[in-house]
Amino acid sequence: MASLARVFRGSRFLMSPAAGPAAAAAAAAGAKKAVPQVTKADATAAKAKRGIMKPVPVSEELRRFIGGEPEVARPQVVKLVWDYIKTNGLQNPAKKTEIICDPTLKSLFGGRDKVGMMEIAKLLNHHFLKN
Repeated sequence: MASLARVFRGSRFLMSPAAGPAAAAAAAAGAKKAVPQVTKADATAAKAKRGIMKPVPVSEELRRFIGGEPEVARPQVVKLVWDYIKTNGLQNPAKKTEIICDPTLKSLFGGRDKVGMMEIAKLLNHHFLKN
């Protein structure tokens, strides 16, 4: 007991004996009623619908590119465009910051043959329609 007192420095709360099983069950039941249980999926779903993650209506060209969905979040579109670029090997091997546009990307990027990687989000901006 003396060693516990040294570790906890005499804290009476930490060294007090545990309450009986009935008191512990009542405290647990009271705690469950006071705090609603929120799962991680619920919290993620609520967070995903705010700010930049909120789905926005998109243009017809972008809708065809993403598979027909009428509303998509901006980061999701950028991710899909980058996946398309990487799977089709459209990054210029000589200059990695440059994207060589195929006909699909030309329809999204205003007919441009080459696009800088930092311009992609800016060029996609006009495809997001305002409510």
